[in-house]
Amino acid sequence: MPPVFDLPPSRWTFDSATWPAEDCVAAGADLEPQTILNAYSRGAFPMPVEEIEPMLWWSPVTRGVLRVSDAHVSRSLRRSLNRFEITVDRSFGEVIDACGDPQRPGAWISESIRDAYVRLHDLGWAHSIEARTHDGVLAGGVYGIAIGGLFAGESMFHHVRDASKVALMGLVSLLDDEHAGERLIDVQWQTPHLSSLGVTEMPRNAYLEALPTVCSVPLPRAFATS
Repeated sequence: MPPVFDLPPSRWTFDSATWPAEDCVAAGADLEPQTILNAYSRGAFPMPVEEIEPMLWWSPVTRGVLRVSDAHVSRSLRRSLNRFEITVDRSFGEVIDACGDPQRPGAWISESIRDAYVRLHDLGWAHSIEARTHDGVLAGGVYGIAIGGLFAGESMFHHVRDASKVALMGLVSLLDDEHAGERLIDVQWQTPHLSSLGVTEMPRNAYLEALPTVCSVPLPRAFATS
């Protein structure tokens, strides 16, 4: 696949032909922007595990994905949509800090991960979608990496009930353009909560096969101009 980003080449390679048949596929490397983007474009992402060094890289055997056409908005969620307003890239630091709150169950966002993704945001690759109350208060959000038609969601949070779901549906709306059928939201793993919103599972080999085409789709306008 041709390069999809204008950065120096990474020192590290991510070759799926060498990956084991388990979710964790590699350890080590670094968190330079070109390394992280190279990993995403080849189906891997970094996620630390507490007290384990070095950094671990993951490519789930069964990937959780959401297509625009599969997004499901329940009657109750539809009512919640009217309670919030969606903004893009207005509060990236606040969103990643809320997602990384150490008081949250399963918190995993380390200082090194935070710094790496803030740097990617500054370079225009990482984005946040925020759900705000009508008086402008940040109520929930989601952040991730956008490469062409791929949005690799990293984490989401809410301070107000349903605000994270509204942010995710806000993301879906941003991707609902003339290329909607070619776009893909990667949520890493499916959960019952995400399944209720339309997330389905894709085998790793199918995900990796689709990825070059997905990454070649133009960025949605909201990210191309943010």
